[in-house]
Amino acid sequence: MKQTSQAEKIPVTVLVQTKNEAVGILHCLESLRGFDEVIVVDSNSTDATSAISREWGAEVVNFTWNGEYPKKKQWQLDNVATRNHWILFLDADETPDAALLDALRTLPASPTSADPAAFNIRLDYVFAGKKLLHGHRVVKRALVRRNLVEFPVMPDLGAPGMGELEGHYQPNAHGEVASIAGRILHDDQDPVRTWFDRHNRYSDWEAYLRTDVTAKKVIAKARSRQGKLFDRVPFKPLIFFAYAYLLRGGLLDGRAGLDYAIALSTYYWQIGVKTRELEASMVSRPSN
Repeated sequence: MKQTSQAEKIPVTVLVQTKNEAVGILHCLESLRGFDEVIVVDSNSTDATSAISREWGAEVVNFTWNGEYPKKKQWQLDNVATRNHWILFLDADETPDAALLDALRTLPASPTSADPAAFNIRLDYVFAGKKLLHGHRVVKRALVRRNLVEFPVMPDLGAPGMGELEGHYQPNAHGEVASIAGRILHDDQDPVRTWFDRHNRYSDWEAYLRTDVTAKKVIAKARSRQGKLFDRVPFKPLIFFAYAYLLRGGLLDGRAGLDYAIALSTYYWQIGVKTRELEASMVSRPSN
């Protein structure tokens, strides 16, 4: 196999987020051979994640969360030395497609003020073993210039469900935010039950944000116009199912598309049930 010379390397440092990812980490790292620098930022894994990563050739940096801000990704921007201005944040179950690799090769190694501060990248999903070509899509601000972005500090340290992670917040960019060709493929190698485990925790976090007075105000200001609109939509599980499965063509993915639309709709149903439960407990709680 032809080796990529240093001059041909993609001028981007990839920061791979891990915690007990031995099952899928090698697949992720193999997709990153063309990059100038790959650093695995591991949260005290108890499996072979770190050993596999080092054997592959990645630098491994350990992260131990102290329960405060900065959380994991901002901590990396503050503390992990990199050779490149451009940073690509990836989870261990994510890989860049060929079109994205080609686009990243065109980035200037020494960006100027005329270049964007960050790029939004569309995600593709594999659900229950099948790649989805239609339905709901998420965009992540995963490619950034490290000195021009910062993750917001939110009043959510008391929230369950997220811990060391920044949650579903996009980093703030001090400059232009652009889109880039190509996509990131999210392909979790764990059983589908782990998807439901994660989203059960995420729904705890979302319900907290909707009922804590301080968090609710701050989050409302930070939401996009689309997010604010969706917050006001009644019957969210049904509306989201119609959007993802019918309007966005999830039905074209067959049974997997139906399963994914139902799973996401159930996630919004969980958020609603838990939010109402918290609101009811606040009303019934005796005042001092």
